[in-house]
Amino acid sequence: MSQDKIPVLDLKPQYEAIKAEIQAALKRVLESGQFIMGPDVKLFEQEVAQYLGVRYAISVNSGTDALVIGLRALGIGEGDEVITTPFSFFATAESISNVGATPVFADIEASSFNIDPKAIVTKITPKTKAIMPVHLYGNPAAMAQIMDIAQAHNLKVIEDCAQSFGARYYGTCSSCKNSCQESTRTQITGKHTGTIGNVGAYSFFPSKNLGAYGDGGLIVTDDEQVAEIAGMLRIHGAKKKYHNEILGYNSRLDTMQAAILRVKLPHIDKWNKGRRLAAKTYNRLLADVSGVVAPEISEGHVFHQYTIRVLDGKRDAVHKYLSEQGTGSMIYYPVPQDQLPVYKGKYPVNPVSDMMTGEVLSLPIWSELDTTTIERVVNSIEKALGLVALNM
Repeated sequence: MSQDKIPVLDLKPQYEAIKAEIQAALKRVLESGQFIMGPDVKLFEQEVAQYLGVRYAISVNSGTDALVIGLRALGIGEGDEVITTPFSFFATAESISNVGATPVFADIEASSFNIDPKAIVTKITPKTKAIMPVHLYGNPAAMAQIMDIAQAHNLKVIEDCAQSFGARYYGTCSSCKNSCQESTRTQITGKHTGTIGNVGAYSFFPSKNLGAYGDGGLIVTDDEQVAEIAGMLRIHGAKKKYHNEILGYNSRLDTMQAAILRVKLPHIDKWNKGRRLAAKTYNRLLADVSGVVAPEISEGHVFHQYTIRVLDGKRDAVHKYLSEQGTGSMIYYPVPQDQLPVYKGKYPVNPVSDMMTGEVLSLPIWSELDTTTIERVVNSIEKALGLVALNM
């Protein structure tokens, strides 16, 4: 990395710290010659299931496949509706559409960027079969309220955990404003995201908190039948080779990627702690910067992204200035899912989600990010806002 430039993500420090372990794991797989469904795949599934505290973990080719196969394993399909957030990467809604169901979008909370439980209730119809919350940017959604709603309406819950590996839910009475059952909060407090609903779906895209060196995904569940169906679907719908029972997919996690993930898994809590420390430093330095809203640091948040809000229509100018100064930043997401071309005109605008698309800006973050670099980023934001003010 150049001294003059700050990327939005730098994976080199992480690799240098585990380089010897990674090379040993790759050498082991190469020498074994077992590149598809080799021993490391099963071992990774066992180790990640133990880490997350679930009965079953089924590895797949990508986070998107995890969502698609997870939905199908839950029996979601043609004619069904699935309530989800408009403010997420397209894979969330795409997976619902690709199993033949209809995504229904409930607006988000401005404070958390996550789906608003109050909005979910207004979207339930006789066709609703499931809720798909997204733990956006690594921040756990309001799972106690969501689980109460699901139980009251006999709905399945599939958690999109693409950005939240290692995050835990710690909802409290004050944070949910008494809108969930105390028994629900007690039951799920401290649990990993993805282990609270019927199914959890994870992505191991290289930029994720637990990232492979290529694509990869994971489905977790405590339901034996769901696990069995998911296991069949990932290998062409067969329990036994050449005895295909249902139409499935070719969606296996490569042995090489499983071996890499096995090396990385024991480090994930330390890396997530590093991200939280970086987020706290950002929040401290941004506390007195007018026109910027820093993200909440809720307990259990793992900060896949550190995302601020830049108010008063100044976001694009700040984003442009940072780029010109060699500081990386990203807009996640410039268009909400319900307003993308593929769905354009089919859904009304969700006002909070729509507002966020014009305000959010994700800043550089990785577990080894140092205070000096964070200070440089914050100084650039202050300069950008000053220049915008002069030109108004």
